[in-house]
Amino acid sequence: MMPAIPAEKSPVLAEPLKAPEGKALSTTAGVHFNNEGAFVADMSFDAGVAVQAEDSVNAKGSVNAKGAFKAEEASNTPAINEQNVAHRFSKAASKYNSIASIQRVIAEQALANLPKALQGEALDIGCGTGIHTQALVKKGATATGVDIAKGMLAQARKMYSDPIFVQGSAVDLPFVDSAFSTVFSSMALQWVSDTHLVANEIARVLKRGGVAELAIMVAGSFNELRTARKVAQLPQADTFMPTTSHWLNGFKQSGLDLQRVITKDYIDSHSDIMALLHSVKGVGAGETGQKQPPLTRRDIKKLAMAYSNITGVGSKLPLTYRVSHFRLEKR
Repeated sequence: MMPAIPAEKSPVLAEPLKAPEGKALSTTAGVHFNNEGAFVADMSFDAGVAVQAEDSVNAKGSVNAKGAFKAEEASNTPAINEQNVAHRFSKAASKYNSIASIQRVIAEQALANLPKALQGEALDIGCGTGIHTQALVKKGATATGVDIAKGMLAQARKMYSDPIFVQGSAVDLPFVDSAFSTVFSSMALQWVSDTHLVANEIARVLKRGGVAELAIMVAGSFNELRTARKVAQLPQADTFMPTTSHWLNGFKQSGLDLQRVITKDYIDSHSDIMALLHSVKGVGAGETGQKQPPLTRRDIKKLAMAYSNITGVGSKLPLTYRVSHFRLEKR
């Protein structure tokens, strides 16, 4: 059940509605991907460009007939489960702001991509503790934050009184059509199960002429940790993320116009393997599917040695967050 919110403060709330089919972008362009289907360096695309999706997602997900990614169960890889995501982020809520340093850097870049002054209603999807929802208020918007994690929303309501905070899922947003002039999201949409549904929902709640500024972690993130686990012969504990191309196809099918996408690597660094693992767990970004057995002391030693060997950067252990910054418009 959605929390009760005074009608005068929440004109955009409504029963969830299905998004209509949108128009697709008309042109395609080839893109250089690595073997995992991810961008190998910073890249940008002009408006009107879409990318064709890969034929498959190596048993960790599927590409539907419209080119969007949908997570699904596989023999050795967990699908994204929103209840697990909500639980993990709720547990991380009380310490999230003190731990999520790289997430702040990414969000600040995404906020800087927006105009200095905003007008009308703005939505922050995956608002977490509300710090970036409040930033939208400071830019002049009447801001609403939505998140699936009750713990995050509780923190947000304690910290900020101006924005409205609502529990809800990005694949089924609890707002009426054409409710927002701006949709913002940073480091949240990678945890959804279906890129096409999310794209449709963003298109549905945006007003005509409205823009969406989205920072989404994509395939290629945490490559060092994934490789170290493989070298140390330990099971993988993270959930596969859609590629940038899957998101582009989802947006294409929703009818949103792509204005710009830039994919770049943000490097976080840690003093040792335990600090690195705690940073990932502390922000709720661990596994989001089936649980894995905890690492033993022997496992951790093996992982630390493998990590140092593959990164070769001395005392600091790097961890890569690969993020695509999308600018979209509804015409």
